[in-house]
Amino acid sequence: MYKENGNISIHTENIFPIIKKWLYSDKDIFVRELISNASDAISKLKRLASIGEANINADTKFEVRVLYNKDNNTIKFIDNGIGMTADEVKKYINQVAFSGAEDFISRYKDKMDEANQIIGHFGLGFYSSFMVSEKVEIDTLSFKEGAEAVKWRCTGGTEYELEASERSERGTTVTLYLDEEGKEFLNEYKLREIIEKHCSFLPVEIYLENEKEERKEDRKPLNDTQPLWTKNPKDCTDEEYKEFYTKVFKDFKEPLFWIHLNVDYPFNLKGILYFPKLKHELDASEGQIKLYNNQVFVADNIKEIIPEFLLLLKGVIDCADLPLNVSRSFLQKDANVIKISKHITKKVSDKLTELFKKERDKYNSFWDDINVFIKYGCMRDESFYDKVKDILIFKTTNEEYITLQQYLERNKEKHEKKVFYVNDEVQQAQYVKLFKENNLEAIILNSAIDSHFINFLEMKESGVQFNRIDSDLSDVLKDNEAAVDESKAKELEDMFKANLGKDKLTIKVESLKATRIPAIMLLSEHSRRMQEMSAMFRGMDVKNMFPSEETLVINKNSELINALLDMSNNEDKKEDIKLICEHIYDLALIGNKQLGAEEMAKFIERSNKILEKLI
Repeated sequence: MYKENGNISIHTENIFPIIKKWLYSDKDIFVRELISNASDAISKLKRLASIGEANINADTKFEVRVLYNKDNNTIKFIDNGIGMTADEVKKYINQVAFSGAEDFISRYKDKMDEANQIIGHFGLGFYSSFMVSEKVEIDTLSFKEGAEAVKWRCTGGTEYELEASERSERGTTVTLYLDEEGKEFLNEYKLREIIEKHCSFLPVEIYLENEKEERKEDRKPLNDTQPLWTKNPKDCTDEEYKEFYTKVFKDFKEPLFWIHLNVDYPFNLKGILYFPKLKHELDASEGQIKLYNNQVFVADNIKEIIPEFLLLLKGVIDCADLPLNVSRSFLQKDANVIKISKHITKKVSDKLTELFKKERDKYNSFWDDINVFIKYGCMRDESFYDKVKDILIFKTTNEEYITLQQYLERNKEKHEKKVFYVNDEVQQAQYVKLFKENNLEAIILNSAIDSHFINFLEMKESGVQFNRIDSDLSDVLKDNEAAVDESKAKELEDMFKANLGKDKLTIKVESLKATRIPAIMLLSEHSRRMQEMSAMFRGMDVKNMFPSEETLVINKNSELINALLDMSNNEDKKEDIKLICEHIYDLALIGNKQLGAEEMAKFIERSNKILEKLI
């Protein structure tokens, strides 16, 4: 009876890089590798049959079976693919890092469809089985006519046994005899979870079975052999895209829209990127983009190929041209990676531009959900900004969505290149009301990212200056036709200074249009920005380094202010004048920001005094 003993040789050209670093970071990766190898074996046979170099029955059902046996402490990986001869076992198994996939591709590359590449490249995946096994057996029969079945056996050292086998069916069975630590993988639910994570979309059906139980007739594969991204976009329906999204990401909120990537040149790239609907801004911290290599899961959110700002999205990307390392878990540095990343960015900007031009109403309705990622993308990737700068829109206080250029054009006669914005519609409601009463508009910038985005736009858009709605109102609301009597203005300024006792507060008197409000508070845009920026640095005395430049603007057109002037010469009204000045100041302050605890207590006490005087 045929039997051979020998030593496993090392294919040194490929193995040295692996010796320098751990090959696999996760033990469960052996499941992915052995199933991928089984899938490759079937893919190879199909390729050979398609070019007339192998004969297979037309009704052959190709599949990969994973059988676990708790009594024997074994897991078997079975395929009905190409199989191996004794010589091929010696070549591909005994020579570590000699890839059967690469050898196969090099021999048949002129007759293969390069869009459907074999998965394996390094010839190391099989050896991941020794991470959990004390012994591994391979029982295989080649498709070649007259081939004899062989069995290979190894206990994890460099010694192996190779002998004749009684196997009669074409294909390969890899049997792992698990060591003590490896027994955790005999759990059906754990195995199922690993297979569904790494192999959910392999092109060959995968079945998980208990070896001790009878094979079920109604069994279903664990994977989808034709995932949606492999289909032509024109053949996919909206419902299919939504169902795929729910299935993959377990998110039952419908995505806003999606981009189907389908590229054959200069690299092979397919995938679907979804723009999810966010419940609130914190949801945008990180999405989930799954990266696949020939339908084998590689990892989530690999930043080398997925531009960082796109990681806010959800999606799947499958690229056969990824320069993976030997563990198929990380990317190697390669020019293709940069090209693929730039192409993905371009496809996203093209889709957004198409929506803006052809479906503007829909684009507007999406804006509240997608603006965070677009703004972040602009700041992180200058090329992305150049592509989308003309489709950046802003919601106005009049409930419209307009571009920056539209805003500047509509308001150039009123305030040239100044852009007024609101970052808290509730707190700044008084200022918004003033704007509307005077047929003015501001844009709404209420995301956490907007303070940074404003600075970015000012650097990019020459001469454009952003001002919060409470920073510079006097210029746009001043009634130039109602002249202010300088002597009365001086009297009002002195009155408020004396009664408020705030040396650092600037007080101005203006005639404001279309409002009965006695006073408003303005806060310098520059000093406020410096405070906000400095607040990010712990231990910095922000208030003393960058004091607030507050200006109390007294409205000379207010009836209350004019009544206060009339009271100024009445000695008996001094207490009332002080009460009213303080209250006007606090009302102006409340319209600008929340009062502190002590300020609020005084405001309530003073309000009660005023009510008592009305009785």
